[in-house]
Parts: sequence; C-alpha cells; structure tokens
Amino acid sequence: MALTSWHRPKRLIPILAGIALGLLLGALLPSGSGSRASDSYADAVALAAPSVVNIYTRKRLTPEPHPLCALPRFEALCRQLPERRARMEGSLGSGVILEARGLILTNNHVIADADDIMVVTADGQEFPGQVLGTDPSTDLAVVQVTPEAPLRPAHLRRTPLRVGDTVLAIGNPFGLGQTVSQGIVSALGRQTLGTSPYADFIQTDAAINPGNSGGALIDSEGALVGINTLIFSRSGSFEGIGFALPAALALEVAQEIESQGQVIRGWLGLEAAASADGAGLMVTAVLAGGPASLAGLRPGDRLLALDGRPARQTRELAQHIASLTPGSRLPLVIERQGRQLLLEARVGQRPPQR
Repeated sequence: MALTSWHRPKRLIPILAGIALGLLLGALLPSGSGSRASDSYADAVALAAPSVVNIYTRKRLTPEPHPLCALPRFEALCRQLPERRARMEGSLGSGVILEARGLILTNNHVIADADDIMVVTADGQEFPGQVLGTDPSTDLAVVQVTPEAPLRPAHLRRTPLRVGDTVLAIGNPFGLGQTVSQGIVSALGRQTLGTSPYADFIQTDAAINPGNSGGALIDSEGALVGINTLIFSRSGSFEGIGFALPAALALEVAQEIESQGQVIRGWLGLEAAASADGAGLMVTAVLAGGPASLAGLRPGDRLLALDGRPARQTRELAQHIASLTPGSRLPLVIERQGRQLLLEARVGQRPPQR
C-alpha cells in the first residue's frame, strides 16, 4: 500500500510538466482572437474602398397614350383628357475610380438611357456625372465627374489571379451604402454566359446583388481584379454565382473609350459554327456587302485558317477578328466543295451596338 502511494506522484510529474508547458506556450503564442485578426481584410478594404463610388441614375419615362385613343371614335374624348405627366424612374449601381481627375468605370447597364447621373464617393462627396462613352459589347461605360480635389484611383493587380484566391466585392447593394462581401475565385475564363463574345469572366461566390453592378472585385491586398457585372440566378436573388469582367480588359476598354470615344473592333460580317467533324468552322451566314462577302466568302464554306491561325472555335474567331485594325488585310484559307482556296478580306469596323 505504501509502495502504491509512492508511485502515483511520480506518474503525475510528466502530466504536471505538460500542463505547465501548455500554459507557457499559451502565454507566448498568439491567442485565438489574434489568429483571427491576422485573417482580417480590413487593410485591403481601407486601401480599395475610397476608389469605389455609388452611382444613382434617373430616367424620364414618358407615358404612352391609352390604346383606346388610337381608335377614331375616342380621339375627341382623349384630346379633352388632361395630359399624362412624365415620371422619373430611379436606379442605382456602383463604379470604380480610374483616374484622380474624375474618370469612373462602371457597367453600361447602370447608366444606359439615364437622364441624370449622380456619383457619390465613399466619403460622401456628390458629383453630377456625364457619360464619356460606352461599350455595350462588354457592358462597360466611362463616366466623367469634376472633383475639386483629386480622387483616389484604384490600382490594378499585377500578378495572375488563381482559382481559390480570396476576393472581396465592394459596391452599393440595394442602395444600402458601401458594402463589402467576401468569397473566392470560383473559376476563371468563363465564356458560356452569352453576354459578350469578347470577355472571359471571373466567377466568384462573393455576394453580388442589385446595386453591386460596376463595383470593384479586389484581392486580399486591395488590388483591383475585376468589375462586378452580373449574377447567375433562377430566383432573381444571389445564389452564390457571380461574375466580374477582368480588370485588365475593363481598363483597356476604358482607355479606348477615353481616347476614341468608343471601342473600335475589327469586323468581317460573317457567322460561323463548329463543324460536325471538328475540322475548321462552317460559315453559316455572310452579310451582303460586308468584308467577308466582298472577299468572296459564301455560306457553306469551311473556314480552315485566318491570318495564319487555325480556325478552331467561334469565340476565338470573334476575339481575333475584333482585335484586328480596320482596313488591314486578312488572308483566309477555306474549303469549298472539297477544294482549298485562299481568299483575302479587308477588315472592316464593327458597327456600334446598342
């Protein structure tokens, strides 16, 4: 009995030493709350938020005459009725400051057909905005404001974005005011949205809601990576799938709008589809009088190569043609009734879209 009582304290020595070591490490190492603080994105938001603005627009809606007024027997009566007054419809969105002198990048659908535009900065300054130019093909627009003091422009991420990177969406959802939501890059190069033949979208699960359009998608360091543009939803509300235009593309479009007033893209005036055997692209339509038609291209031709590049995908075809300078010459290799032919087209300028 005495021997047993002597060995129990000896077995407790390692246990007590372990407890003491644990208490010591707990005092020296960061606490749980400190560890969570290291994952904070407050510094990134503090850097980027002043570059994100709220955009409020108003559109004047002229009421249509009552359908009965189109009938002859009601014309006299309708002339006696008081004139229906136009009403103003409000909308909201977000934007990103590109230059300190007041260039704002946003989505075209935010300012489309607006009669009045008001830009509100993160610190509450209000400026009337004027549309400098739009590019409906990428759903982008540039708005000009005239600040009394320089604004803080966003800065662009210089390293490639990767799937799994943390991203933050900053915007004005539902008009609540500047709001930040956090997520990751879910996918890159999304091309199947049917909204633009020229944009490969960033997919994210950061919450994007009405009012976020045109706002910033930033990385964990506060650098701009995209312009929040749309969501995929069956219910109309956010379901974890949002899309942003890559910032590099958005800035290219904005620079061309500023310098040219529009985005100038090459154009051939043809439509193509994937061939059944995967060899080349089948020409399905050719616009009469367009560059492709003038070059001798016909519906039913198989397009094998253009500009020395194999024709593989319709999207690659559209993007490459758009990148060409109007007026330049473009060699085309086609197959017609089993024979290969070499044609040459003079690239035209894509007509403006609305």
